[in-house]
Amino acid sequence: MPQQFDIAVVGGGMVGAAVATGLAQQGKSVALIEAVEPQAYSAEQPFDARVSAISYTSVELLNSLGAWQRLQQMRTAPFRRLETWEKADSRIRFSAQDIGVEELGFIVENRLIQLALWQGFAEQKSLSLFCPAKIERIEFLNDKNRLQLNNGEQIEASLVVAADGAHSVVRKLAGIGLNSWDYDQHCMLINVATEAAQQDITWQWFTPTGPRSLLPLPGSQASLVWYDSASKIRQLKALSNEQLTQAVVQAFPDELGGIQVLSKASFALTRRHAKQYFAERCVLVGDAAHTINPLAGQGVNLGFKDVQALLQVLAKANWNSEQALAVYQRKRRLDNQLMQSAMDAFYFGFSNQLAPLKWARNAVLKTAERSTALKRQVLKYALGIR
Repeated sequence: MPQQFDIAVVGGGMVGAAVATGLAQQGKSVALIEAVEPQAYSAEQPFDARVSAISYTSVELLNSLGAWQRLQQMRTAPFRRLETWEKADSRIRFSAQDIGVEELGFIVENRLIQLALWQGFAEQKSLSLFCPAKIERIEFLNDKNRLQLNNGEQIEASLVVAADGAHSVVRKLAGIGLNSWDYDQHCMLINVATEAAQQDITWQWFTPTGPRSLLPLPGSQASLVWYDSASKIRQLKALSNEQLTQAVVQAFPDELGGIQVLSKASFALTRRHAKQYFAERCVLVGDAAHTINPLAGQGVNLGFKDVQALLQVLAKANWNSEQALAVYQRKRRLDNQLMQSAMDAFYFGFSNQLAPLKWARNAVLKTAERSTALKRQVLKYALGIR
């Protein structure tokens, strides 16, 4: 006989683990289905290439779920300042002091965020973990969905939460379409050792071939982000770490200082947005609903905003109704679309090399740098502070 649950969450990454924990805290019976368990933490492990800039409000969510305390016992890198520029004399600078907070955010490895959430599963008595497992099909019944797993088990739930990433199986099975396009650029993530211990700053420099960024990591390490054409990134991937070190030193600004490449990874840039956020008693969160240009590190923060909104809606008495899911969609779809469009405007605005446009955008940066009130509002919006 199928096992019965209030909600089945498909995908146990950062967003899926967060929503499963929050729903279990509400007392709902939750099945979490995930293919791979995160690796245990050891301080000697090398830093993962995939890191996220966790915002102020994301920290609040992780704290409410009990995960932030565990993360602090592993490794995080706070940043209190942010700089963006194209020309050196046209920088815009943001500081935590501008809005009266201690940090703008933290750079954290994605795997450790996931792990910190998983470590709390034992405390949630109404959460059942199915791992390793994948879904093979979903039967859409009158008042519930039946999930067939690849290990032979069956699960029935009143609602299925799709947290299974950009290529979501649940989204496809529910018949939810996508709007998507490629940015015709790839991104390389490069972990490096640095000559000095990291400062509390992250920066981004715009070049004619794409941005170059630094994200601080604990100790004398940093994560570099190099945007460029697909062909250029393929060339960089083929280099040895020693050769890539030389390429980085030549391509990045003097602010970087001396470095040594430790590891690298790359991926294509694609924007995706689901045409709707729910259908057939399935609701989308995180990358299953939207992916965004990683320019400002907003991807996982938007996913955590989805989690917060969905938890609020599902805490109501009529949580498994279509009306409740429509409220969630109204809360999140427009906000996600606005952030996607803002990042695209920023990205494409700095990609154009026409002289008048270059002059105009650097003039805007200079003006914005002098406008404390404008910087404060931009910063609050990006961090989710009201």
